[in-house]
Amino acid sequence: MALLSVIEYGMGSWRVHPVFIEQYHDYYKTPRGYHPRSLNSTDGWTAIGCQSFLNQPLMAYANEIEGAVLPIHGSEAHSRYFSEDTYQRLTGENKKLMIIPGAVHVDLYDNYDYIPFDTIEAFYTQYLGQ
Repeated sequence: MALLSVIEYGMGSWRVHPVFIEQYHDYYKTPRGYHPRSLNSTDGWTAIGCQSFLNQPLMAYANEIEGAVLPIHGSEAHSRYFSEDTYQRLTGENKKLMIIPGAVHVDLYDNYDYIPFDTIEAFYTQYLGQ
């Protein structure tokens, strides 16, 4: 999996950036996922907009979750480790980690070829039906 992409901007100017930036652009900045009120589609994010998350241990209490949890990530997603790390902290038998072969982060938003609807339905039927 390529981690960096190089784009020529003309006049000998080059820019190197993570591949997931292109993937996010292909979703949020095109008709595929654009919405005028979405922070990701517009210029709503600022350089300091998410600083509050820096001091929040978001997964510090994952081991206390008693409800069923189904983390789903693409095998090629830059953020895959979020689900893998969280899954390791979860306790109990009512958990399942799904890594979708070949999928990147945004494929699981709207690419029906990757979204495992049957497995999701079976998991929720098993654990939410109790």
